[in-house]
Amino acid sequence: MLLDSGELQQFQNHSSQMAALDFMVSIASDTFIPTYDGNMAKVVEGHRRYLGFKKTILLDRKRLVELLDLHQNGTLTWNEFVFAVRSAHEKRMGQPTRRRVIADKPKEEDYFYANPQECLCEGTSCDDLLGPGNSSSVP
Repeated sequence: MLLDSGELQQFQNHSSQMAALDFMVSIASDTFIPTYDGNMAKVVEGHRRYLGFKKTILLDRKRLVELLDLHQNGTLTWNEFVFAVRSAHEKRMGQPTRRRVIADKPKEEDYFYANPQECLCEGTSCDDLLGPGNSSSVP
């Protein structure tokens, strides 16, 4: 789904059309890694979950910077760096999770569009996807 500069020209002065194009490419991609945690990234994340939990890597930016510093100053070899990055992100791939609900603090709950309700799972039981230790409420 790549466009050359001529095909992209018609969208240049139309920010909403560019955003729609970004959305379409992000939804269709094999892997999505948002660079910014804004509303667009959250909507794409949720849509990709709804479409079958397509790989969406949610970066742990703080940990990634720490690891980059360790590699850059020679503390970590390249192989150690790669292993540490993979380990830090293995649970951040857009897997099925129940939405975190906090009754008295709705602003601290999971963002609905990034993690739609469990009832939106299609074609399978959400409990099968989520597993027994995955609860939707926080004490």
